[in-house]
Amino acid sequence: MILGLILLFLNFLPNQISEAGQAKLEKMVQERDALTAEWKRSESKKSGIFGNRTKKDMIETNQWLERILAKDNLIMDELRMIGDIETTVATQTGEDYKTITLNLEQDVQALRRAMAEKDKTIEEMLATRRTFEWTTLIFFLSTLGLGYWIYKSKKTA
Repeated sequence: MILGLILLFLNFLPNQISEAGQAKLEKMVQERDALTAEWKRSESKKSGIFGNRTKKDMIETNQWLERILAKDNLIMDELRMIGDIETTVATQTGEDYKTITLNLEQDVQALRRAMAEKDKTIEEMLATRRTFEWTTLIFFLSTLGLGYWIYKSKKTA
């Protein structure tokens, strides 16, 4: 019963972890999309003479690219962490199943031993019953023979 509750809890745990990780990951992707939009806006900015890009415009564009790269690194770290968590949970679940299997195998062995003992007890009871049946048959035949002998002796006398 308790083992079943533990397994039920373990089945829901990875889903909750992955849902929380998914939500965080979605938020990070949305933030990255916003950074990308800002980068595109800064890419189109041309504040120089004759509509050219200035050094300041290019530095701003590079800063947006650095922010996007930092966000990408955070997303990759989150993906690795989610993967590690799922691997750990899967490994723990596998170990739990191994433990359950081992316990069930031990229970089966114990039941087989108990069945062998019961079979032995039944064989002993059958042997005792056979002895009683043979004793009863011999007693019946001897009583029948004695009764016949008494009947013959009374008839002749």
